[in-house]
Amino acid sequence: MRFRLAPVMSPFLALLLAFPAFAQQSYPSRTISIIAPFSPGTGIDILARTCGQKLSERWGVAVVVDNKPGASGNIGTELAARAPADGYTLMMTATTFALNPVLGKARYDPLRSFVPVSLVATGVLSFAVTAKTPANTIAEFLDLARAQPGKLNYASSGNGTPQHLTMELLKLTAGIQITHVPYKGAAEATKDLAGGYVDAMILPVHTVSPLVHAGKVRLLAVLSDERSSVFPAVPTFKEAGLAAVESTVWYGLMAPASTPQNLIGKLNSEINSILAQPDVKEILARQGLIPAGGEPERLSRLVKAEIERWTRVIAEAKIRAD
Repeated sequence: MRFRLAPVMSPFLALLLAFPAFAQQSYPSRTISIIAPFSPGTGIDILARTCGQKLSERWGVAVVVDNKPGASGNIGTELAARAPADGYTLMMTATTFALNPVLGKARYDPLRSFVPVSLVATGVLSFAVTAKTPANTIAEFLDLARAQPGKLNYASSGNGTPQHLTMELLKLTAGIQITHVPYKGAAEATKDLAGGYVDAMILPVHTVSPLVHAGKVRLLAVLSDERSSVFPAVPTFKEAGLAAVESTVWYGLMAPASTPQNLIGKLNSEINSILAQPDVKEILARQGLIPAGGEPERLSRLVKAEIERWTRVIAEAKIRAD
């Protein structure tokens, strides 16, 4: 009788094969980087630093925010897409993440280049007019626009921005013609709205709030599903019979594609716990943001829905990237 000896794995090979699993079990064991594809002080940057600080406190490792602004967020996003999928490089992103590829302004695929970690926060957008505009309701504004096609105008922080596309969605839905006046940034556009140099603009509720209280602009509607707690007397577009005109600012945490699911699950659990903390809710509230959270699939569904909707709007409005 012959006996066949089973092959013996060398200790070195066994250690090599076990290393990836061990590395995942010990995660995190070194510095984590959160890429913020916009400048310091922006909403993305504040969220990245808030979450990063809390993760650092919980895990006892350094979490650094790496600002990589430029090209509407594309520079930092493309850098994050090329990072190792080991959980040590993450990215805080926002609405433009889904818009830039649709506009042909990106070299990443929002559905294939990344895996979602968590939807972090959302913000309410509003439709505002200068105090000089003779309209006190959204119905009156639409009647004014229909009576004077092309005469009224609206400001945005640039071509292809969420505010620009949302206004084009309103134009398509309501059948009105108003002229787009793109600016190089939100600050200048908002200043001209307050000064009465442009007729209307879509902008976050917390941004427009001081101007409303100063009597320089008037809010006619909000673009959220429900009324804003900041301006509970202001109706939604849905209440005005324009349910399709719904849009929010959103922020999410992403990781490079192929990041192990157990790491994604661990990160998701921590982010959800962080967003429930009172001090974090207070920080977000100061930015006009509402904590979100939920499973990674919630962010995935949002990105897919955004791509589908804005692809249609961009095609119908014949919008081209700068």
